[in-house]
This record gives sequence, structure tokens and C-alpha cells, in this order.
Amino acid sequence: MLPVLFGVLLVNFLLIHLAPGDPVQILAGDVAPSPEYAARLRAEFGLDRPLWAQGAIYFGRLLRGDLGYSIAFRQPVGALILERLGATVMLSASALGLAVLVGIILGVASAQRPRSAVDVAASLVGLIGYSVPVFWLGQILLIAFALQTRWFPSQGMESMRETYSGLAYVRDVAHHLVLPALTLCALHLAVITRLLRTSMLEALDEDFVRTARAKGVMEWVILYRHALRNALLPVTTAVGGSLGLLVSGAVLTETVFSWPGLGRLLYEAVLKRDYPVMMGMLVVLTTSVMLANLIVDLVYALIDPRVRYA
Repeated sequence: MLPVLFGVLLVNFLLIHLAPGDPVQILAGDVAPSPEYAARLRAEFGLDRPLWAQGAIYFGRLLRGDLGYSIAFRQPVGALILERLGATVMLSASALGLAVLVGIILGVASAQRPRSAVDVAASLVGLIGYSVPVFWLGQILLIAFALQTRWFPSQGMESMRETYSGLAYVRDVAHHLVLPALTLCALHLAVITRLLRTSMLEALDEDFVRTARAKGVMEWVILYRHALRNALLPVTTAVGGSLGLLVSGAVLTETVFSWPGLGRLLYEAVLKRDYPVMMGMLVVLTTSVMLANLIVDLVYALIDPRVRYA
């Protein structure tokens, strides 16, 4: 994992620093900075050194656990990421948990009655969820349920006009969470539903299912204890990949709803050419994807004993 992490960060370090855009110009605003001011800013953030020297300094600090200092936000990158991490974990966990729960129910129901009305409806939901762009779906939900009906807030994580505490604060955050979570859930729900339906159909056609039915085992036991357990392996792979990407933040969803998480932080860092924050986010993204893959491998052995025996 360590060589992969180093390789990914090295390639992205070169791409970020070679891409067009000047952090000093963005810090100065619309007015062109004087040569003295620009030189002072470059020296302050180490941008006046050769690229190889900047890379050596950055990776040396990274080995000590130092993610650097933000050019635009003027605070340590590690503290900035930790400040936004909670909001992203809350949004990602809610969206993925809902997608897994509803996806398993729809996938099992579709496989249990193929070509029925339930199967057609679940397939239609999956097709729409897989096809609709996230940013478009988010804006449609905003127009329908925030601007028109005013059932839900349109922006942010908590109310700006009122100050809540205790249970009232939890309800306020949950109220703001509904639309972003539904938006982020759509794509993952579609993938899980379609994968599980296919896997369940294959499992229900196996010999052990026919044997269980011949022995008089109840249908719900066959579905959820035998067939579902064997059908979960490809779904686990999909959920693991989604988990790794979700931890880094859903950039489009958080931008549409002004959700103060890692996705919006990455969006702001790209606009401001904040190299340390972009690199810090890549550390989080790469590490979370690798850890998610490792967790998936371990979960395989729990779901399917054949993996453990092999």
C-alpha cells in the first residue's frame, strides 16, 4: 500500500504544480500584485524554489505527518481537513447506509419475482438513478422540495437564523441532511440494486437452493440466509469502492447544497489553486480507497468461508 500511495501522490504533485494557474495571483485578487509582494508571497509558501525542491520538502514533511499549511485558508491543512471530515462522514454514511438498506430490499424483491411489477419498478429506479447526473438531480430536488414546497432547507448544514442545542440541534442537522443524502444515495442505490438482483438470480438457480426447497425450508430462510449471503460478494465490492470514494467527499453534491464537507473543501481549493489543500485531499482520497479495498478483502472471508479456507 505504501508504494502505491507514494506513486499516486508523486504523479498528482507533478500534475497539480504543472497545471495552469497561479496561487499568488488568486491571493492578490483582481488587481495584479506588485513584483515585491508577489516575490514575498512565493518565498513565504516556498513557491520560489525549483519543483524538485518543493517535492522533497513536501514529502519530507508528509513522512512526519505534516500535510502543510494552506495558502488560501491560512491554517494547517490537517486541522482544516479534520474540521470538515465530520460533515462528510455524516453525509456519506447516511447516503451509503440508505443505499445499502433499500438496495438489498429492492434487489431481493426483484430476484424473488422476476418480470413482475416490482421487478420492473426496481429496474426503472435503478436505470434512472444510474443515468441521472448527480448535480442535476440535486438541483431538481432543491427546486421541488426547497424552493417550491419549502419542506427542506436549501443550503448548509444548520440553520443560520436560529441557534439550537441538544436534540433540537440534531433535528435541525437531520433536516438539512435529507436532500444531500438522497442525491448522493441515488447512484449507489442503482448500482447495488442491479448488482444484487443479478447475483440473487444466479444464486437462486444453484443446486443448494433447489435442495433446500425440496427439504421444505421456508422461503424467507432460503432468500436471506442462503441465497443472499452468496450473492453479497459482488455487492460488497461495489460498496467498498463507494466507501473509499465517499470518504473523500462528494464534490458535486456538497457544492450544490453548500454542505461544509471535504468535497466542497476540494472544490474551493481547486478554484484558489491551494496546492497544500489539494495534496492533503489526495492523501485522504488515496488512503481511504486503499483502506476500503483492504476492508472488503477482510469482509469477503466473513461472508464466504471458502475465501478464508483458500
